[in-house]
Amino acid sequence: MPFWPAYPTPHHSNTPIILETKVKPLPFPDFAASLLTPFRANPLLFNGHLQTFWTAVKWNDPHTIYYARQRLQSPADGGHFAVDFVVLEPFPSAPASTEAMGGELPPRTRDMMEEEVVKLGSDDDTPMVIALHGLSGGSHELYLRSVLAPLTRKVEEGGSGFAACVVNARGCALSTVTTGQLFNARFTADLRQTVRYLQEVYPRRPLYALGFSFGANILTNYIGEEGDKCVFKAVALCSSPWNLEVASKALHRTYLGSEVYSKVMGGNLRNLFEIHIDNFSGDPRIDVDLVRRGKYLYEFDRDFTAPIFGYATVGAYYRDASSVDNLLKAHVPTFILHAKDDPVAVDEAVPYDEVKANPYCFMATTPTGGHLSWFEYGGGRWFARTVRSITPITTEYNIDIIPGRRFLHSIRNRGGRS
Repeated sequence: MPFWPAYPTPHHSNTPIILETKVKPLPFPDFAASLLTPFRANPLLFNGHLQTFWTAVKWNDPHTIYYARQRLQSPADGGHFAVDFVVLEPFPSAPASTEAMGGELPPRTRDMMEEEVVKLGSDDDTPMVIALHGLSGGSHELYLRSVLAPLTRKVEEGGSGFAACVVNARGCALSTVTTGQLFNARFTADLRQTVRYLQEVYPRRPLYALGFSFGANILTNYIGEEGDKCVFKAVALCSSPWNLEVASKALHRTYLGSEVYSKVMGGNLRNLFEIHIDNFSGDPRIDVDLVRRGKYLYEFDRDFTAPIFGYATVGAYYRDASSVDNLLKAHVPTFILHAKDDPVAVDEAVPYDEVKANPYCFMATTPTGGHLSWFEYGGGRWFARTVRSITPITTEYNIDIIPGRRFLHSIRNRGGRS
């Protein structure tokens, strides 16, 4: 890997949407490319594996965020899930927070107090971001907080002044599971319910979304399912696996992929399974002992995820849950970041053709950066800086479809550049 700055390579449609800016109409790729900066990789992390391994090192955590947890219920199956709202300050006087399962909440996270729930409704127009974490992660993850911390900091303190919340997948971030399922890469019901809820309590807030890895795959499926009815002003997708069947086969083609990445991800999912075992132990669709004996990610998906969600095989699940085809249906400005040496979201699964076929998409690739990593010299993350620069500026625009031409019309900017 070269130690000099790597300039991101843009990928986009030849007939993109046009942005109606305050100065002049601007093609979406020109707008997006103007926000990109060179990636100056840490010379000690000179390949995708080292970049990815470094994410597990907790030597530097400058991104302090406090959350208040609200529990929502999905009408799809009656299950509950946890949404963590970013709050500017902790409330030391609040009682200790525990879930029904008896476990403590993640660091700097507390239950939302009743008086806060009552006050949730607001008529303000503060831009709001919904974030989706990676596989078996949660709102506590450092990669996620590295983006949300500067976005939610007050403008006068150098931030962007956004509101934000994180949708935790069921069972993740020490949340309680109330039905006989966890989550899968096609399960968009909880995100859909979160959007409905936010539209009810904050009817004037423009909504944006960020997806990381597994969460990026779910988010892509959601915006594809919603099509031209999607309410998001823009979305950003980081290190998405895209084609799950291709990504799974690629993982097991190498020793590190099989014996490190797949084992770690499979182990994390089995830990979630064990924590919530009372919800699954009597389910005739699964063999508990078989799930426990598994080692790899695909084995957990084969023995638990696929049968729980009604798929005949793990391959059927991977093909249906892959987000490649849904990217073609996206009708919101979609920013995509991908490192070509990502050992988890492998390059061969990336939908280069689909990006070029959809005028709403723009993808930037870097030759290195690993999985949700992109560590630069000094410890900062290129993707966090890039996503932060993209999101506030998009508050200047609002999608309007006009027969024969697509425009993004200018509205008031909050915290972004003019």
